[in-house]
Amino acid sequence: MGWLALALGALLTFWVVGAHRRLLGLRNEIESAWRRLADVLALRDAAVEPLVALLRGPMAGEQGALDAFLAAAAQARQGAAALGSRPLDAPLARQWVAAEAALAGAASRLLALLEPQPELRADAEIAPLLAAWTGAQPKLAYARQRLNEAAEAHDAAIALFPTTLLARAFGMAPAGRV
Repeated sequence: MGWLALALGALLTFWVVGAHRRLLGLRNEIESAWRRLADVLALRDAAVEPLVALLRGPMAGEQGALDAFLAAAAQARQGAAALGSRPLDAPLARQWVAAEAALAGAASRLLALLEPQPELRADAEIAPLLAAWTGAQPKLAYARQRLNEAAEAHDAAIALFPTTLLARAFGMAPAGRV
């Protein structure tokens, strides 16, 4: 009887250690996916201020659109910085997604204002910045997809019984989607 209890205790211990390691591995995948997403965001965001600075003169009548674009970019950067410190936090993920939606709207307006101005879009200084901005969008979508896939795997693992008991004991909650 003593050996049976010892064997069951050992089995339970090995399961707890293995399940915890699996959950930590899934959490690390989310953090790694966030780092890749943050790299794409940095490339995209590097084009914002120089682009707006170059457009201030030729688009003097559209300062409101330029200011809205800058403000939305700043809000998205703040949201990304907050989410970067806690990439599994669902409320922070929702805030960042909202900031990204506002930035997408401001960027769409700015790009629509640039559409009828081919000479401005073709300018040697402006064209590479526009290309950096628009070229980052598909990469950003892919990085967001990878992060969401990692979050889904994490959430599926912590939703399974009996792993859900272990996840609660270690304070693990579902991850946010971006």
